[in-house]
Amino acid sequence: MRKRERENPCAVCGHYHQLHQTCAICGHRVPDAAAQQTAAQLSAFPSEILPEFLYLGSYDNASRSELLKTQGISRVLNTVPACQNLYKNTFTYHCLEDEQNIPFDDAMNFLEQCERDRARVLVHCMSGKNRSPAVVVAYLMKSKGWRLGQSYQWVKERRPLVEISQAVYQQLHDFERKIFGDIENKDPTLPIFSSSSVIPTFSFGFGKPNDGAALPAFNNTGTTSIFSRPTSEIPQEFTFGAAQIQNNGAFP
Repeated sequence: MRKRERENPCAVCGHYHQLHQTCAICGHRVPDAAAQQTAAQLSAFPSEILPEFLYLGSYDNASRSELLKTQGISRVLNTVPACQNLYKNTFTYHCLEDEQNIPFDDAMNFLEQCERDRARVLVHCMSGKNRSPAVVVAYLMKSKGWRLGQSYQWVKERRPLVEISQAVYQQLHDFERKIFGDIENKDPTLPIFSSSSVIPTFSFGFGKPNDGAALPAFNNTGTTSIFSRPTSEIPQEFTFGAAQIQNNGAFP
């Protein structure tokens, strides 16, 4: 597309294309105002990590009391001391006071109590990307018996914007060693997962550590692939595409 058809290049892809039309070079398209408004509304809700129990979000999510009420959340785990607990008369708060090292044991005690009380809980930090996801990953390791990489993948699939820092990941690696003892993989590097991973379903029945039945469904080798299903029979008279033109342009 010629430059005069758009005054400035697209701020996302850098190519010249009309505002709400698909770019001929990369296929990018700027969403319209309605789509942008829908995305903003969805971002107001925290991410559901374990249905009807564990939610992960930001300080902005924690500040929307009415939305939290609609999701049945009654308790809040604040992982950043600088974040103010806004609705002490409405929610039960617990704050992690250490700003440097995450006190995982303190967080686990609170979350386990929430589990026993069957209370829905929001875990949040300032942006919901680093500190609070680490607490949620640690909880999955301890309560489910899942390893670090497996727990991190579970959280990442449900909240793609998670960006755990290397320093915090090192703390998680140490916590994993504390739970499981000496581990084979001693390299505390952030794992890289394929975006094509299948997101499994989950029930509220929480298993105990090292419970083999509690493993996530995405590692279930017994799951039937859609490619292993029998191929449906196609009628012999059926043809794909338009019929061939014969007899001087007349259809048969």
